[in-house]
Amino acid sequence: MNKFGIHAVTGAFGYSGRYIAARLLAEGCEVITLTNSRARANPFGGRVRAFPLAFDEPEQLAQSLAGVDVLYNTYWVRFNHKLFTHAQAVQNTLVLFESARQAGVRRIVHVSITNPSEDSSLEYFAGKARLERALRESGLDYSILRPTVLFGREDILINNIAWALRRFPFFAVFGDGSYRLQPIYVEDLADLAVTEGGRDGKNLINAIGPETFTYRELVDAVGGAIGRRRRIIQVSPGLGYAASRVIGRFVHDTFVTREEIKGLMDGLLCVNAPPTGKTRLTDWMRANADTLGRNYASELARRRDRKSPYFPA
Repeated sequence: MNKFGIHAVTGAFGYSGRYIAARLLAEGCEVITLTNSRARANPFGGRVRAFPLAFDEPEQLAQSLAGVDVLYNTYWVRFNHKLFTHAQAVQNTLVLFESARQAGVRRIVHVSITNPSEDSSLEYFAGKARLERALRESGLDYSILRPTVLFGREDILINNIAWALRRFPFFAVFGDGSYRLQPIYVEDLADLAVTEGGRDGKNLINAIGPETFTYRELVDAVGGAIGRRRRIIQVSPGLGYAASRVIGRFVHDTFVTREEIKGLMDGLLCVNAPPTGKTRLTDWMRANADTLGRNYASELARRRDRKSPYFPA
């Protein structure tokens, strides 16, 4: 780990970027963040300076990256919306990569997704694959991390499964629920990112946790952890999506998308690789059962409110 260069983290006031920044600070590194939420509560005080993610001003972005040794990129969008799209996220990230090259950044640690493919009909996975290719062609050193589902106190997916189990007498899974996931703890991902920041060369790593669940098993494990085991019923993807739309209107959010359902059911959140994370989701859920799912975690609220922390103190 080069403690003398500057380390830049996108979104250090958000979710995964926050843990990467904290890990870097613990290593004694100088850290800056590039963020769209400069007014959001800064958990690091004056230890992390904030600069804008000025995608429309590449020269300013390059100036912000001047002197940076490693850029840790967590920037992305979960789904298409009138406020943001996957296509925009791809173009913005390409600007970020080029600005990093122009600024002389030595290395990029980029958070991708398992099983990306430019041939995929799912924009999320196709967009991630396009960015991986851009990194390979950039001439920069890089590490590409491919996580499946992240879990931690700011998490959305696991939290909102728990939220639903606390409120409804049954839980619907799409199809038979046999498709698999390998959740990784956000702090394990941060440890992996920082370790990769100190390496040389070009690396590709599947960032997966030590436990593999079918979706049905995951729901049952969440219910068991919070003391809310519910009847699990099978529904068609269409009916499940329709029900999610009703929930989404109630919570003023996008609960799940058609693409997310298809990605799950196509098994894209599981790979045949050894685990790189060490924290077991089942252990973490038992330790955090009192708070897990108490409040709904809204993707759109986080996008609209650029001041409040993701998880209140």
